[in-house]
Amino acid sequence: MSATGQCACGGVRYAVEGALRNVYNCHCERCRRITGHYMAATAAHPDVVVFGSDATLRWYAPVEGVEYGFCSVCGSSLFWRAAAHPEKLSICAGTLDQPTGLRTTDAWYSADHADYHKPQTGLINHDYEG
Repeated sequence: MSATGQCACGGVRYAVEGALRNVYNCHCERCRRITGHYMAATAAHPDVVVFGSDATLRWYAPVEGVEYGFCSVCGSSLFWRAAAHPEKLSICAGTLDQPTGLRTTDAWYSADHADYHKPQTGLINHDYEG
């Protein structure tokens, strides 16, 4: 699969020249605060993500080993990566150009969802305590 995407202002543009995973939703508090709702992300191996423009891409590390990528101009949430999983770059699904051909299959930390939101049913749930 080949896909393209960008932030709202176009300061960060990228292409994925390989396979994309289906979309996973993460309802953890950190993802809710970073995205303003919940993170809906696909993922690819970092080696197949090619940047056409990344001058405005910045990385925020809220804790050691975890980083969120965003555009420093428009503020778009774009990426998530963890040092424990260097083989994966999560890509915010809303930044992909349509059509994606992807579908949402999994939900993480759905028990932590915001009180105004009812998580999608029928997904594989991965909830952890602690």
